Amino acid sequence: MSGTGTVTAVSSNGEYSFTKINRAGIRLLAGLGVEGDVHAGVTVKHRSRVAQDPTQPNLRQVHLIHEELFAEVGGAGFAVKPGDLGENITTSGIDLLGLPTGALLLIGEEAVVEVTGLRNPCVQIDGFQDGLLKQVVFRDEAGSLIRKAGIMSVVRVGGVVRPGDTITVELPDGPHRPLDRV
Repeated sequence: MSGTGTVTAVSSNGEYSFTKINRAGIRLLAGLGVEGDVHAGVTVKHRSRVAQDPTQPNLRQVHLIHEELFAEVGGAGFAVKPGDLGENITTSGIDLLGLPTGALLLIGEEAVVEVTGLRNPCVQIDGFQDGLLKQVVFRDEAGSLIRKAGIMSVVRVGGVVRPGDTITVELPDGPHRPLDRV
């Protein structure tokens, strides 16, 4: 499942807020995340994770969502646009949810992020639009939990990311581990 896709939007927010502001570009900082974003740092920054253990490594430095999700939830009557669900990078043309743990995404001219896992959607999504949470996390016919609210990653190589940038997927060697929540 290597391949390429495109960055359709980039977003960040220096304050704790569910949504993030669309930008002309964001700078990824190796080992930290998005420059100026409230979730950037070596250790966890998400409030629920900080409350559990503030010394945990930050495996959620950069949040990516596939733009195709917006059309999917739009079919159920929800209006969602880039940045609304708190993602930093909105993508098109890549099956983000199907990537294995450890996949590398080469973004733009120099940035590289490593996929760490699935975003674990929370009730804040229903605070944004009532009922939306059931669209992005649910149980399938077999009873398996399905999470569709994007993936999380850490920055391996920093660089500027802008809408229109190409994303190239490099899969890890060896057996692939499916994504789990982080």
